Amino acid sequence: MIEDMLRTPAAVQDAERHTAHNYHPLPVVISSAEGAWVTDVDGRRYLDCLAGYSALNFGHRHPTLIAAAHAQLDRLTLTSRAFIHDQFADFCRELAALCGKDLVLPMNTGAEAVETGIKVARKWGYQVKGVPAGQANIVVAEGNFHGRTTTIVSFSTDEDARADFGPYTPGFRIVPYGDLAALTAAIDEHTVAVLLEPIQGEQGVVVPPEGYLPGVRQLCTERNVLFIADEIQSGLGRTGTTFACELDGVVPDMYLLGKALGGGIVPVSAVAADADVLGVLKPGQHGSTFGGNPLACAVATEVVRLLATGEFQRRSAELGERLHAGLRALLGKGLVAVRGRGLWVGLDIDPALMSGREACERLMERGVLAKDTHGSTIRLAPPLVITEAEIDHAVAQVAAVLAG
Repeated sequence: MIEDMLRTPAAVQDAERHTAHNYHPLPVVISSAEGAWVTDVDGRRYLDCLAGYSALNFGHRHPTLIAAAHAQLDRLTLTSRAFIHDQFADFCRELAALCGKDLVLPMNTGAEAVETGIKVARKWGYQVKGVPAGQANIVVAEGNFHGRTTTIVSFSTDEDARADFGPYTPGFRIVPYGDLAALTAAIDEHTVAVLLEPIQGEQGVVVPPEGYLPGVRQLCTERNVLFIADEIQSGLGRTGTTFACELDGVVPDMYLLGKALGGGIVPVSAVAADADVLGVLKPGQHGSTFGGNPLACAVATEVVRLLATGEFQRRSAELGERLHAGLRALLGKGLVAVRGRGLWVGLDIDPALMSGREACERLMERGVLAKDTHGSTIRLAPPLVITEAEIDHAVAQVAAVLAG
């Protein structure tokens, strides 16, 4: 009976009726998935070109990750950080090595990683840099998306995320993304960190101008300021490298990681930095009941091992070239801009044709799932297990939608 109810449009209406409307999902009810494909309750298959906002970089139900989760579920799922479990050391050691950093601090969600980074940067500023108590500031960029906690939305420039959630947390300075001169002017003796996405995902996969990230790195070094890279969406293979910062030859002082780190199975996030930064934390000053739990560590360790082979980074780089080339061929045919790196693309559709939401609805009707962002912009971020034929199929559906 429940299954019969799900097979009607009423399933969508029922979900909306009993859920707070903090999302506006496409009207599709997914019941199973494998690789780059999902299947709805009526048995119709869709090519997933969102991949859980990059949380599903390795596709749905990757067999290695599913096996790790099953094995751990039969043994141990939670201890809290009051005790050490047998999956913890491997995860922290191997992730630290992947990042080229001394230490890792595991959390759960991306927003928690960002909040952790903010706290660590402030504490570092007071204890190491010598900033007077209560005076620390952090410089961020316009168009940022770092999460939706009260502190994080305090420095958002997206009114949908920010409006009516004040009073706002002080201590942040907002400058235009990609403007090194503005960033330089914003830093003073009380600045403890610059927090940036190396590529702005929610803004529409916006790539900074050439030389910007190396300039940020040099500026932070010269002014004794931490460079914090939010690689929650851009990291772990999405852009054709392990981290998007690598595309510019840049190493930040701190990585913020999440999404793909949990393999699309459990929420896992982490902060990675050297001991002179993360070492400022002492017992009782920061924590999480579920952060670094055995199930999360078992899955995330296998994620790190998949990345250590370099296979997924190569796939993203090579297949990304094919995706970008196919989409660039549609410029002037309904597309006005194509941006991104690897298997991550922002498409600006001629607003005279349709909105981004309308484009995603039409793509859904043609068996491709994507997500709109601002105005007439949509994002494509397929799992890194996608094939050449599936990429060509996705591009063909975009072309068909644009052609009407």
